[in-house]
Amino acid sequence: SSYNDLWRTLPPSQQAANDKGQDPERKKSLNLPEENLLYFLEKNSPVLEPWQREIIRIVRVIAQYFYPQRQTQVMNEGCATFVHYTLMNMLFDRGQISEGAMLEILRNHSNVVFQPAFDDPRFSGINPYALGLDMMQDIQRISTKPTAEDRDWFPDIAGQGNWREVLLDAWAEHRDESFIRQYLSPALIRKWRFFVLGDAADQPHCLVASIHDERGYAKIRATLANSYDLGANRPDIQVVDVDLLGDRHLRLQHKVNDGILLEDASRDATLRHIRRLWGYEVSLAAMDAETGATIHERSTSQIAG
Repeated sequence: SSYNDLWRTLPPSQQAANDKGQDPERKKSLNLPEENLLYFLEKNSPVLEPWQREIIRIVRVIAQYFYPQRQTQVMNEGCATFVHYTLMNMLFDRGQISEGAMLEILRNHSNVVFQPAFDDPRFSGINPYALGLDMMQDIQRISTKPTAEDRDWFPDIAGQGNWREVLLDAWAEHRDESFIRQYLSPALIRKWRFFVLGDAADQPHCLVASIHDERGYAKIRATLANSYDLGANRPDIQVVDVDLLGDRHLRLQHKVNDGILLEDASRDATLRHIRRLWGYEVSLAAMDAETGATIHERSTSQIAG
């Protein structure tokens, strides 16, 4: 036969042969994975104009500036409220503030630290001013007039006497999460009537897992502290791959901890916004942080609108 299978005699294309080998190099050149999505879009988006990149840079820098401050809201507001309240009372005791002025101060102070109960229609979460103030006043009490319970829970500061030194050390060394984990006392847990709700996804109902009693103090303190840990409460989403010389498909990955997935509507809306900034297909894969298994994947081509 005169048939000659010409294409079989040609060597495979260099690109096809090196696809797997090029992936690590491509990712390395783009510094992937990248956890700062705005930074990646600012530097690498194929469609943004210079002025658009500058706007993204401004938003990114402002967000980075405020990130540490979001970790100390209870401490910042609590410190300000505690110092103001303490100083005003000291001045009043010395006769340097009139009764009328003090009443105005107390009225404003009460409005600032008002904390509705969990079943109050006005409840919208824990007031950082109220929690911070109460914790700092509690540290002051523990340092000067401790109970036997305080001595068991806080042997290093109970009865220490110099409450200013204890507070200065706490302000300098802690953020909200570690401050609560270190200093939230059983007395304050009882005063606030804290409890823990278990909301496991595989359970049909929420269960009260811990209440403000001897068995629940440690669990309540740890749970409340964890709720102020931004690293544990912000989804871990990173840019893991993109082929700028190919289809420009931007691939994101969400590391899922404790089975907590993203809310569907918010996830899809965010993907649409990223697609607008990137200009090409964007997909988000949810990956189990422990096993590495892919739970599901969502791309902008699957989203209406």
